Amino acid sequence: MNREEQFGILESLLFAAGDAGLSTEQLTEVMEITHIEALNLLELLSERYNGNADRGLILLELAGTFQLATKKAHAEYLRKLVEVPSNTVLSQASLETLAIIAYRQPVTRMEVDEVRGVQTDGPIRTLVAKGLVTDKGRVDGAGRAKLYVTTSEFLDAFGLNSLEDLPKLADPEADDPDQNEMDLFFDRFNQSKEQEEE
Repeated sequence: MNREEQFGILESLLFAAGDAGLSTEQLTEVMEITHIEALNLLELLSERYNGNADRGLILLELAGTFQLATKKAHAEYLRKLVEVPSNTVLSQASLETLAIIAYRQPVTRMEVDEVRGVQTDGPIRTLVAKGLVTDKGRVDGAGRAKLYVTTSEFLDAFGLNSLEDLPKLADPEADDPDQNEMDLFFDRFNQSKEQEEE
């Protein structure tokens, strides 16, 4: 593959990794390149982003990982985007993430990732921005990961008086309890939406 293809793959991987970022070890394994090649690609990509005032992104190295981030100069616009009330519906990924947090709270992002089988940085950010989820303290021990819980806005949005009103979970011996959990949640969500439309 040529250099431009490598840049495209690298950008895609960094975008998909989100806030977690990627280490050079991960890049060498996924892209099947050497450590030196990975470092060279990252350096060249950094020059493209960080050296161009017209770009909206920069490449950061934090704690041994590399990640894409927005430029500080655009913070005002990003803040407006987050603060603008949105009536948009939640994506499937956000709904699944919300269901997991609702039933397992307090829960860390990594625990949600394990249930979903994919990273949930984006959906959690969306849920926090919409006021449906908030962080409530941190786990004791290494890493001090944030613990996420649902908010009163979550209860209002789904027509619940308390978390005890969530649909009961299926038998844990069922084939896929996580899927049953989400199906119950989506049914309740759809009922709530139908009532609003009446």
